[in-house]
Amino acid sequence: MAVQLEIIKEDSRTRARLGKLHTPRGIINTPVFMPVGTQATVKTLTPEELKELGAGIILSNTYHLFLRPGHDLIREAGGLHSFMNWDGAILTDSGGFQVFSLGDLRKITEEGVEFRSHLDGSKKFLSPELAIEIQMALGSDIVMAFDECTPYPATREYAKESLERTTRWLKRCKDTLTTTDKQALFGIVQGSMYEDLRKQSAAEVTELDLPGYAVGGLSVGEPKELMYEVLDYTVPLLPKDRPRYLMGVGSPDALIEGVMRGIDMFDCVLPTRIARNGTAMTRYGRVVVRNAQYARDFEPIDPTCDCYTCSNYSRAYIRHLLKAEEILALRLMTIHNLHFLVNMMREIREAIKEGRLPEYRQKFFQDYGYEN
Repeated sequence: MAVQLEIIKEDSRTRARLGKLHTPRGIINTPVFMPVGTQATVKTLTPEELKELGAGIILSNTYHLFLRPGHDLIREAGGLHSFMNWDGAILTDSGGFQVFSLGDLRKITEEGVEFRSHLDGSKKFLSPELAIEIQMALGSDIVMAFDECTPYPATREYAKESLERTTRWLKRCKDTLTTTDKQALFGIVQGSMYEDLRKQSAAEVTELDLPGYAVGGLSVGEPKELMYEVLDYTVPLLPKDRPRYLMGVGSPDALIEGVMRGIDMFDCVLPTRIARNGTAMTRYGRVVVRNAQYARDFEPIDPTCDCYTCSNYSRAYIRHLLKAEEILALRLMTIHNLHFLVNMMREIREAIKEGRLPEYRQKFFQDYGYEN
């Protein structure tokens, strides 16, 4: 298999695992948070800066790259790694979530999804086969199956139809991928918030013996307690020796809770998006740097942080840049937020290694201001 998980340690008090994900582009320590580079770039940062932050794997988006600049152009450039000058691992999502979030602008059939481009309104069509062909042209290391992301809330009947279509599409994805020596196909478990449907989906998806599995259809508007409940009964249904990926989750509390339930991989636009809105993640909760209270605050965003931003700049200066709409503000905020999450995942790995993950969780939640 192109991607394999080596489990270093299983936590005796939780379901957390410490591992090494072997990919064609190097070894990734897990659990891991993957920064999102939707359009072949993690917004405002260079690949060199991402490496300095400690990121070894990033996520890119099939839907957006299909619409612009087009997968044929990226193939011509030598693939996505060459095109964006990133020699680390890349996971590409299938475009399913983006297509299904278009709502009335798309029409689902057994063959695939017809939709209107958010760029120019032109009609497009995406099928499981095309989603895989695009990802083969991109040359990503991990390829996500084209699935139907069930919305929340969903009726049981709709969720059942949706997950069964996802299974049929997964089989078509597997039949289409011819580069399994270089690209690993991950299947996606759906089933909304229904335990029996999650069990059905997990059984159908794992039967195909894929290199990895994702839990989809979460973080789509449901309460976090419900998401954790779904993880409690879904994760144990996935093979122990394969990587488990929770899609679209990136808040610090959800990362810790996901790890404790046996998740190895996470991604989310949250840290980069809130950075551009002037909000920083810190060990003691969020700091909205653009607020007036920081106009004369010459302390770093987080005095306990050793990132480039906190080592060199004050809240007052970054607030000034934000108010002046200077691009440097977005870069500095993004560097800080990604450093915070990458460093937090390193701390989580250390806590698993030393057998103190529950204590780490308690202290982190207490400092951050979450209720335990």
